[in-house]
Amino acid sequence: MAGSDTTVAAAAPPDTVKILIAGGFGVGKTTMVGSVSEIAPLRTEEPLTAAGLGIDDLDGIEHKRATTVALDFGRITISRELVLYLFGTPGQQRFWFMWNDLAIGALGAVVLVDVRRPESSFAAIDFFERREIPFVIGVNGFHGEHPYPAEDIRDALALPEQVRVLLCDARERESCRDVLIALIDQLIADARKAS
Repeated sequence: MAGSDTTVAAAAPPDTVKILIAGGFGVGKTTMVGSVSEIAPLRTEEPLTAAGLGIDDLDGIEHKRATTVALDFGRITISRELVLYLFGTPGQQRFWFMWNDLAIGALGAVVLVDVRRPESSFAAIDFFERREIPFVIGVNGFHGEHPYPAEDIRDALALPEQVRVLLCDARERESCRDVLIALIDQLIADARKAS
């Protein structure tokens, strides 16, 4: 009978953790979820239309042709014991009402920042600070460029020291994985402090 106990233990499902990928309009949330997900991501992108003129701020992202209207969903297995479910939030202000529902059950978040438009990240930072949901900052280097060091970005965003700021590229799986691992490390450290 001891062998059957081992079989049951080996077949135990992994712990799952809900993580939000958030940030302003056009910062790379859909790209990040798609690049790191081990499954084909669920996307709710729709083409930008004339209806958004005057509502959607395309300054600095004039090439953008589609936008997330509900959420993005992906999955990444960190280990046999841990699987992350990734929920990318819509970035346009008119869809922010969905963030409250998406945040239910989330243990943490990645706030993506575009250094060309850092003000687009303020609302996401405020959202997680007010709800006391731990987060890290992923500074998405568009075209592979990172013109500012992480500490300068921390200062510009007025972030407390405990919030990690990581330079990343939302197009690169390993880069996105490293940001997610940094968040998991922070969540584990926070849980140990609380116990």
